[in-house]
Amino acid sequence: MYRQPVLKNRRTLLERAEKFISDVYFTDCNLRGRLYGDSCPLESLASFLSSKRIPFTEAAKQNFAPHKVGDTFGPTWWTCWFKVSLKIPESWRGKEVHLLWESDGEAMVWRDGQPVQGLTKEGEKTSYILSECLKDEEPHSITLYVEVACNGLFGAGQGSMIAAPDPNRKFSVQKAQLVVFNRDVQEVLTDFEMLVDIVKELGEGEQRGYQALFTVNEMVNLCDPSDPRSFSKARSLAHSFFSQRNGESQHTAHAMGHCHIDSAWLWPYEETIRKCGRSWVTVIRLMEKNPEFVFTCSQAQQFQWVQSWYPGLFSQIQDYVKKGRFIPVGGTWVEMDGNLPSGESMVRQFLEGQRFFNHEFGIVCKEFWLPDTFGYSAQLPQIMQGSGVSNFLTQKLSWNLVNTFPHNTFFWEGLDGSKVLTHFPPGNSYEMKGKVEDLVKTVKNNKDKGRANHSAVLFGFGDGGGGPTQLMLDRLERVQDTDGLPKVQASTPDKLFSQLRADSALLCTWTGELFLELHNGTYTTQAQIKRGNRRCETLLHDIEIAGSLALCRDGTFQYPAEQLQKLWRLLLLNQFHDVIPGSCIEMVVEDALRYYEGTVISSGPEGLYLFSQLRDLYLYGYLFQPCTPSNHSNHSFSVFTFQTTTAHVMLCGIICSAALVRVPSIGLLCVSFQADGSVLMENGILKMVINKDGTLASLHLINANREAISNGCHGNQFVMFDDVPLYWDAWDVMDYHLQTRKPVLEVVQPIHVVSSGGLRSSVSFTLRISDKSTIKQEIVMDAMCPYIKFNTEVQWAESHKFLKVEFPVRVRSPNATYEIQFGHLQRPTHRNTSWDWARFEVWGHKWADLSEHNFGVALLNDCKYGYSVHENTMTLSLLRAPKAPDANADMGTHHFTYAIMPHAGSFQEASVIQSAYNLNFPLRSIQCSPNTIPWSAFSVSSAAIILETIKQAEDRKRALVLRLYESHGSSVTTTLCTTLPVREAWHCDLLERHDPTQPAHMTSEGITLTFSPFQIVSLLLIL
Repeated sequence: MYRQPVLKNRRTLLERAEKFISDVYFTDCNLRGRLYGDSCPLESLASFLSSKRIPFTEAAKQNFAPHKVGDTFGPTWWTCWFKVSLKIPESWRGKEVHLLWESDGEAMVWRDGQPVQGLTKEGEKTSYILSECLKDEEPHSITLYVEVACNGLFGAGQGSMIAAPDPNRKFSVQKAQLVVFNRDVQEVLTDFEMLVDIVKELGEGEQRGYQALFTVNEMVNLCDPSDPRSFSKARSLAHSFFSQRNGESQHTAHAMGHCHIDSAWLWPYEETIRKCGRSWVTVIRLMEKNPEFVFTCSQAQQFQWVQSWYPGLFSQIQDYVKKGRFIPVGGTWVEMDGNLPSGESMVRQFLEGQRFFNHEFGIVCKEFWLPDTFGYSAQLPQIMQGSGVSNFLTQKLSWNLVNTFPHNTFFWEGLDGSKVLTHFPPGNSYEMKGKVEDLVKTVKNNKDKGRANHSAVLFGFGDGGGGPTQLMLDRLERVQDTDGLPKVQASTPDKLFSQLRADSALLCTWTGELFLELHNGTYTTQAQIKRGNRRCETLLHDIEIAGSLALCRDGTFQYPAEQLQKLWRLLLLNQFHDVIPGSCIEMVVEDALRYYEGTVISSGPEGLYLFSQLRDLYLYGYLFQPCTPSNHSNHSFSVFTFQTTTAHVMLCGIICSAALVRVPSIGLLCVSFQADGSVLMENGILKMVINKDGTLASLHLINANREAISNGCHGNQFVMFDDVPLYWDAWDVMDYHLQTRKPVLEVVQPIHVVSSGGLRSSVSFTLRISDKSTIKQEIVMDAMCPYIKFNTEVQWAESHKFLKVEFPVRVRSPNATYEIQFGHLQRPTHRNTSWDWARFEVWGHKWADLSEHNFGVALLNDCKYGYSVHENTMTLSLLRAPKAPDANADMGTHHFTYAIMPHAGSFQEASVIQSAYNLNFPLRSIQCSPNTIPWSAFSVSSAAIILETIKQAEDRKRALVLRLYESHGSSVTTTLCTTLPVREAWHCDLLERHDPTQPAHMTSEGITLTFSPFQIVSLLLIL
């Protein structure tokens, strides 16, 4: 094979081959320097600049001014449109002709009014093919338009990728010309590249690596860059090497094109729409030339954007979906955060996503696709299964900072026992490039060797879009079955998971949450977004119930289904995994807050009403008719509660029913100053002593005769920490921040009484955090209420600081309990192992509880998600101050409420869960006639069962869907009672598909339901 003996100097042979294909060294005589042949300038290049993202039809009508290559344009986030006039020389007949375009920013080529190709230097796409083999009958004079966004694939960070954007960046076109592309050179280059990479990746210990080394060295000997006739000999050597096949036991890599596009991150939502267009039209071009190429794509929201902005492209996508090559995956509206959205929000992600995919493509996704989010709730397996999903793919836990997750392919068991087949691609990436390195890592990193012999290889530029390239496809085609590498086959998610399931007998099971040991700061960053999310989840819940009950009481009422869908979709969009976590730029934050505020969206034909308008119209204005107040001294109020209670209905209801109630007058409070300046407050349930600085000296549960605050400590202690992570500023809080604890001690205004006696008493005080930041707080005690509220206002102007509040309590327990979606779970309060101390900052929803036998303390909140319970100190995370990617993150005024609730018995027996709902779902009252008759729509006989959702069914106007779940962790049989005229009741899944073999058991007393621990039950009620 070899003409001369070859010295065994691996380094010289390897570097010789590398230099032969280098784009830096020896390009005057190496192979890379022959990639392009003749070139020709454009006939003309003209441009116009727009501050807005406008459609092509509008852009084409503008006045274009002459533009020279090298001229700058901008600033950041603007768009420069180029009109490109070109004429292909007649002498190029029979040659492959490209428009070579290298510019800053992301570009889209438009031809004949349609998008045809995305161009980005960062995404290795710098040419548009005008002709693969120029013929006389093809047009030689062509006019194209190139739309260049003034931002890069990863935004426009100033100095680093995740830095806040540079608003004044300038952009330019470096190359714009016609070239002859030498396809034969590219083919040989790909052969060389793959062999060189095999040498490097297999290393000196593998015989196969040396075979590749000597093969590529001989190819250099045979290949004369100036003589294309020599290429065939070199290619024949490469082909012989690649054709030496594997044994049948070799690992199989399921190659799928992929283009993870963050719906917003370092760029705003509107730019994501164009990223989708640029990326997906390029995928369509690749499919036209590569019949085996398969592409997977998630996020129904992005499909809907493309449908609206690029209808021609969407029609092409629909055609390839039918062919099974462009594969919608995931089944959700967006790739949402896996921790912070409520349980109902997660259900709606699947409901909206699966319904969109089914309506537009006739499919229901079988796999949940969430490769890049910051942890995964233990209730996701049940929610997946209820949404028609049995498989799950992600890879983010490969980012764990402390512990290495032990599996790549396994069964994930959720809180209720539901199981889904789960796969983490061993290559630890969702944006591979089809390189040898990717394939070798896929085999070497597989933690389930001997159990699972198939893995996903997802290839294509991602995060900022871009997607696969022809070069990636060519790389993978070379090594479909090459000895020394895994077998590579173009595949689909269904093929992959079917193969994994068929060989699943030895797979392990992981039970509980998939906790990411990184990015713990995202539970707290951008507090306004998190507050907006919680408030809008609550508001949509209320509107749906009000609308449902109005529908039942008046058959002429028009349930606002269309408006609610639009509002839900905006809320779901903001739950994208870089928005609700707060890891996005300021422009995205502004968009998100505007959506929360309900700003009218003018682009829709009907627009969206303000949230407040919807609330007034459907909750107050219709369901309850206000009347003129009477002259009676005792006024009556209609109070809309989504739950019932007896002791403190005036505060809010618990969770069992929807009812119209009349509020009674109840108990009084006692407030008094002590000699030392502290304040004593008592309501018959709790007795509390508040120090002058607002900390709690004592919190006593009267009937149990138990003190909640730990000896020698103070509750409600604000503390500050230095908060400087290693890199990911908005994302990360590191464990070492705990070593920098500083109590907030400076009192601006000591405690003073705001109100006393009657039904509510409160005191207020003000603290200074620094010369730039203050805390003003009102501590509220309500009559007959089992918890103390802390209404808080913070003026916040810090830098890299973390504000928390601590409650050291007189409780000893190795575990604390945290509310999650549709249930709760326990996490350790000690740091015995690395798995324990890696959870120094954790997430939860409306409450956390620390209990020993017969006594405990719960910490409630109305918009916070970050917690820490170490030993006996309960901590709620309040505010952070990162500076990237949003330099102004969290700056300004913040309002939030938290509460402390000592209790006897278990938290289940003490109604902690109901109290947390009370705090988050306040009663809505309207003055009305004194003779208004109370009525109850629904009630549940067991306190363990939460009636979470009442809404109109998606596909039946005279039907309701109810969602209930078991909240205590118990097996329960209960009765759902209703005063509504229900004709039929059926069990249904989370997509509202009812099973005709599973009618709900109806009796004269109501509907009998059986629950296992943390089970979610959905009912379809036909009226």
